[in-house]
Amino acid sequence: MIDEPARPASPLRQRLEEFIRYLATERGLSDKYQLNTRLALEDFLDWGESIHDLVRPDELTYELLTAWLTRRKQDGLAPGSMKLLIIALKIFVRFLHARGHLPHDVAEVLSLPRLDRHLPATLNQAEIERLLEAMPLDSGDALELRNRALLELAYASGLRVSELCQARLEHLDLERGLIRVTGKGNKTRLVPVGRSARTALEKYLREARPQLVRQRTGSEVFLSRKTGQKLTTHRAWELVRDAAKRAGIETPIHPHLLRHSFATHLLGGGADLRVIQEMLGHADVSTTEIYTHVDQSRLRAVHRKFHPRA
Repeated sequence: MIDEPARPASPLRQRLEEFIRYLATERGLSDKYQLNTRLALEDFLDWGESIHDLVRPDELTYELLTAWLTRRKQDGLAPGSMKLLIIALKIFVRFLHARGHLPHDVAEVLSLPRLDRHLPATLNQAEIERLLEAMPLDSGDALELRNRALLELAYASGLRVSELCQARLEHLDLERGLIRVTGKGNKTRLVPVGRSARTALEKYLREARPQLVRQRTGSEVFLSRKTGQKLTTHRAWELVRDAAKRAGIETPIHPHLLRHSFATHLLGGGADLRVIQEMLGHADVSTTEIYTHVDQSRLRAVHRKFHPRA
């Protein structure tokens, strides 16, 4: 039996490939973002081809987009998932319009669903102290010194777990108390490193990291005991959970909780929201504004507890 030759990709699918390359090369977006966007748009194109013989960019219409979104909503997709689909459509159609493949941006008026904003959990300052002290600086154990330094940096600078694991020696300026971080979208920012974190990092780099170096070790700050290469994000999650267990903290702990605590404690101490946005690496201040709700919740709780007529 002779296999039939593969059908050439439709013009619209060719534009999709161009779009994904654009996300990677010009926007610098992560592989995960590219994959999720591709899957959403391929699902749309599969539906469009099978139901409406959709093959060319100029055949896209607002009605076609909303018909697909309606079907996906009827499938039971949550508002958060629907929002991701709509964003994928909007940026793809905007790309087509900007490149001259579509006379009008037919996705411009698509509205995003309103999402319930869940306030992020945080640790209070006493719990942070217990968590950090679970890995004592005078233990003499290389792994405990590594873990203490990582926990200190996570809380002092509010870094994402991926940023912690990718931190490099040449990006760390302990003399000035700064670390250069490359975050989402390959955006670089400078973040302060507090006094306690600097002390923990200096001790780790001086006494512990040399014990973890292997033949293939690079310049990453935090190294794996087994390989001598950078610590994985999975392992970072594990060591944070282990520290919480040792500290007797019952709240489920993960690295992002330290980031939430960093932002909430800064705000509670009077820091400007725009400054916190810059340190967290948020592209939009609306993402940072959720911490104002966290702080307001804390203030209301204190008021209810202590005010005689609350």
